[in-house]
Amino acid sequence: MLPYTAYLRVYQPITAFSPHDRRYWEGYSASRNRPKRINALTAEHAESLGRVITTPPVIAPPEESRDAYLRRVNERLYVCPWQTRLRSWRAFAEFSDATPEPLLDAFVPTTEVSRAEVGYRRWRDSGGETSPGILSSNWTIPVPWFIPFEHRERCLVLSAGTTRTLLYLTRTSQARRRLEHTVAVLREHIGDHAVSASTERLIEWLSLVAHPESLLELDYGGLPHLLSDDHLSEDHSVAEISDAIEALAKGDGGRVVELRRRITRRWRSVRALEHAN
Repeated sequence: MLPYTAYLRVYQPITAFSPHDRRYWEGYSASRNRPKRINALTAEHAESLGRVITTPPVIAPPEESRDAYLRRVNERLYVCPWQTRLRSWRAFAEFSDATPEPLLDAFVPTTEVSRAEVGYRRWRDSGGETSPGILSSNWTIPVPWFIPFEHRERCLVLSAGTTRTLLYLTRTSQARRRLEHTVAVLREHIGDHAVSASTERLIEWLSLVAHPESLLELDYGGLPHLLSDDHLSEDHSVAEISDAIEALAKGDGGRVVELRRRITRRWRSVRALEHAN
């Protein structure tokens, strides 16, 4: 069972990589042994789970992953490396900051904590990239993640088998324009305080990690395995966010309130499942 986690991924064009990495990813894309797209998330989760259930648990792998999510658009290859080690370091740093030290010791031995902290510090000190090309969110999707997309970019698959997918894909350049438009509308009609810190962090993240010709993907990940077919079919959060912004720009406050309540109610019900018996 996949974790109930959603993902925001940046796919870089193959030309954005160094010649050495470009040759590797081109060879990787042609390999029969790599995880295929339909199984890639499952394979990534299994690798992470394997480290967690060992004794003692391993916070981050000793080497960076050489796997990636791949897409081809108009015959052009786009690559989103897993960056498992970097994402593991960052996730554990966030977990450590939010967890009292005595409780942290119950999860991970001190020696493994020290190993991870030293490894991450050395990576940062060496000038290594510290912003991954994949963001994740457990049990819910942050509202700013819907802003970069349009309803026509939606892809919903509810097969009779185990494939359950809801995702959006757009060009990052278009995503940034939509984010900037939203920020401008909020500031003009409500004020600077209406622009959330999470929206500003999202814009900053894209400016740091995304090539101008990259793609941005919102993947509901494991959430479709938690939600019913009807819930997923009726989930038009991206369209509703877009409609709310345009309604705000036109001064239609009633429509903004209606859409905000709808989105809040939907995602509050999903988040509540985290505590369900």
